[in-house]
Amino acid sequence: MENQLKTRRYELDWLRVLAFSLLIFYHTGMFFVSWEWHVKNNVLSETLELPMLFLSQWRMSLIFLISGAGVYLAMGYRGAGAFAMDRVKRILVPLLVGILVVVPPQVYFERLTQGHTYSYASFWPTIFEFIPYPEGNFSWHHLWYLAYIFTYSLLLLPLLRFLRSKRTDFTHGKGWFLLLVPLLLSVGEMLLREKFDATNALVDDWANHFLYGSLFLLGFGIISSPTLQDKIRQARWYSLGGSLLLVTVLYTRYWLPDPDLEGMELNLYWVLKSFNRWGWIMTILGFAMQHLNVRHRYLPLANQMVYPFYILHQTVIVVLGYYMREWPWPVAAKFALLVTATFLICFVLTRFVIMKVIWLRVPFGLKPEKKKPAAIEPAPVQAV
Repeated sequence: MENQLKTRRYELDWLRVLAFSLLIFYHTGMFFVSWEWHVKNNVLSETLELPMLFLSQWRMSLIFLISGAGVYLAMGYRGAGAFAMDRVKRILVPLLVGILVVVPPQVYFERLTQGHTYSYASFWPTIFEFIPYPEGNFSWHHLWYLAYIFTYSLLLLPLLRFLRSKRTDFTHGKGWFLLLVPLLLSVGEMLLREKFDATNALVDDWANHFLYGSLFLLGFGIISSPTLQDKIRQARWYSLGGSLLLVTVLYTRYWLPDPDLEGMELNLYWVLKSFNRWGWIMTILGFAMQHLNVRHRYLPLANQMVYPFYILHQTVIVVLGYYMREWPWPVAAKFALLVTATFLICFVLTRFVIMKVIWLRVPFGLKPEKKKPAAIEPAPVQAV
């Protein structure tokens, strides 16, 4: 088991980079679809909602599972106190900086679309009224993930330390364990989802806590079990086949017709969604373990840059979208430009400002010391 701590898990690095990169595409899509978001294009696209429905089923679930795996690896070489302090530096500090610096422009430009005419200098002090968004201007917006992962890491720390100290596979490597997971997630959806809509507000988001907390622990458990990882790898094609079948049923029966569901039919929908979510996670993990456990010269650099990218990207999208929203361009052209411009701006800010200016590194989740990331081996996958 301890050999895993000495062996670089490159597939987790790749998954972390790819999963967070998807957020640029997803949040760019939010600018163009009818779902509630901060700024909107002058023309909305129902077509774009179709792939976004698919991504929305598993993108954040996968990130939480990877985070749990990262916590398992990170705890292998430090004590509880050192781990907790690392979470403060790596998660809480960027979250607080994000709330004060990165998120407010998103709220400001949304207020402009609502008819407000104040300057940013007049707007910014209003966040200290501490009235939660959307009634007020205090929010963590897309950085809710940091609040959740910080809370899970510290609240569950005694349990995680106990499990980690035993150096044992608490899943016992049983393949049937993987089949129980979507049943567990289904129960959570049926009991909690109607009562607790997703708020990303931490204090009242119990359906999401059940989902994301469970996946966080599952990531911790899966990475502890080489046997279970082998089963996931071996079943990747079966996972893909089952997932394709399930997502076809969801599109044709539920998402495209958009029926009103209640009672047993609604419960069946939660079951299908949970199996679909878990099936795609197992498919992605299986193929990643088979094909992505390889080193690449740019992977360490990408692994460092992805965190500041995550912190910055939605603010860049909102600001650019505000100025682009009335352009008489086709949706496809605007989408391509917005994705490209967001990536380039985040890349320049991250690579040539945040990574170069030492006092900016910690506020954006990087280690305080400046290193040449492409020339050295990075630390094990982190929880963010």
